[in-house]
Amino acid sequence: MIKRSIGRKVGCRLLMVVLTTLTVALSGCSSDKTGDSKKPETEAAQADNQAGNADDLSKLIVGIPQDLDSFDPHYATGAGTKEVLFNIFEGLVKPDENGNLNPAVASEYTISEDNKVYTFTLRDGIKFHDGSAVTVEDIKYSIDRNAGADGSEPLVSSFSNIDSVNILDDSHVEIVLKEANSEFLTQLTVAIIPASNEHPENKIIGTGPYKYVSSAPQENFTVTAFDDYWGDKAYIKDVVFKIESNADAVVMDLEGGSIDMFARIPSSQVAQLSDKFEIYEGTMNLVQALYLNNKVKPFDDVRVRQALCYAIDPKEIMDFVSDGAGVEIGSAMYPSFGKYFMPELNDVYNQDVEKAKALLTEAGYPNGFEFTITVPSNYKQHVDTAQVISEELKAIGVTANIQEIEWNSWLSDVYNDRKYESTVVGFDASTLSAAALLARYETDASKNMFNFSSEAFDKAYANAQATSDDAEKTKYYKECEEILAKEAANVYIQDLPEFVALNKKFTGYVFYPLYVQDIAKIRPAQ
Repeated sequence: MIKRSIGRKVGCRLLMVVLTTLTVALSGCSSDKTGDSKKPETEAAQADNQAGNADDLSKLIVGIPQDLDSFDPHYATGAGTKEVLFNIFEGLVKPDENGNLNPAVASEYTISEDNKVYTFTLRDGIKFHDGSAVTVEDIKYSIDRNAGADGSEPLVSSFSNIDSVNILDDSHVEIVLKEANSEFLTQLTVAIIPASNEHPENKIIGTGPYKYVSSAPQENFTVTAFDDYWGDKAYIKDVVFKIESNADAVVMDLEGGSIDMFARIPSSQVAQLSDKFEIYEGTMNLVQALYLNNKVKPFDDVRVRQALCYAIDPKEIMDFVSDGAGVEIGSAMYPSFGKYFMPELNDVYNQDVEKAKALLTEAGYPNGFEFTITVPSNYKQHVDTAQVISEELKAIGVTANIQEIEWNSWLSDVYNDRKYESTVVGFDASTLSAAALLARYETDASKNMFNFSSEAFDKAYANAQATSDDAEKTKYYKECEEILAKEAANVYIQDLPEFVALNKKFTGYVFYPLYVQDIAKIRPAQ
């Protein structure tokens, strides 16, 4: 943990231009949302403010940038949703802050020597939030549901490799794979839910340290500590996740006491906070990039994509967006994945405006072109990044227009329907596996929103999945990363720094190598 006083470093001409442009853009946005804030407060909002102003250490109010996209843990899409549900649901195993996978719903497990049979022992006495005992039938139901055992598309792509899920007795379940997979354990963080719960999106029941209480759309999501939790109990009894969709209001709400904590706050806002907040610094564990729709012109031409890579300077972007903090990345992998991360790929495209112009001319765009960057308005870091990119691309005659849209619209239009030209967001890994970041680039992958297609990549990825030898698997995953960089699947930029502001009434925030918020570890400072 680092306590920092962060000031904006604006020196170069480019950043002055961008800052001016951004001030105008955000002022307009702020004006609209200030109008909304003048509406009478709802009862839920009033309750949040009263709780925030009272020195009540049994309640924590956490600001989050968007509403949850689904209450069903198996269908949740957004990383912001999954990090909240992490506190409610658990899998057979769950990650810790050190990157280990620890037994959760299962108390122990064994893996056959050929990496094809995974056998789990149900934890003795573990309960669901409704008080019912977890059974091996619940485990089988949850795994089968994600594997598409009813004939539907698997919710977890690697679960298509499951041959059978077998109940051995009242305490043991085995998962048999069609092909060996030494990484399969990392996929078994998927939530175990009651087999009797036909509508998990309406009846939110898990086994985690917190249980669901209530929610108000676009306002809040409330949980309370689960007294019968099998593991270490949560310190804070009640937690409200309050939707803070107006990024410009975060500092005001922190200082005003209507929220106690906000994760991923920009460095510019950190500098505005008083000393009643502790600032925790880590990294977001995501791949921020200018993501391109490889099926639309001109991005269907690799030379155009490479030209954009040569035109962009990640360090300049980092200087503006995060005061130089964060880690530059050159492909779809971030540093927390250790052995898979390849810093040498940062040098595939060093900024070279003339080379970028030559590639555009070769591709038939000597005078550049115009396109749109569609960016979710509730993520200030991504909006700021898009602004800098737009300025940098002017040097090669390319005009990038920025379209800010609401998060739900981004999910439906950009992520699901792929109706976009480009976007700036960050992709995280849902599990402690390189495949969690790379699988979406397979040509036929349902989550391949970039429409990237490469025979070389597909072959390398298939080779990685086919081998159980760790060194071989690592070699093929790195080959995948090299292909993504050289074929310029997207314009990779950085793993953003993560600044977490937490009122000093509380302490104990812990960073994970995944995109989660473990609220159970936060405790009163007194």
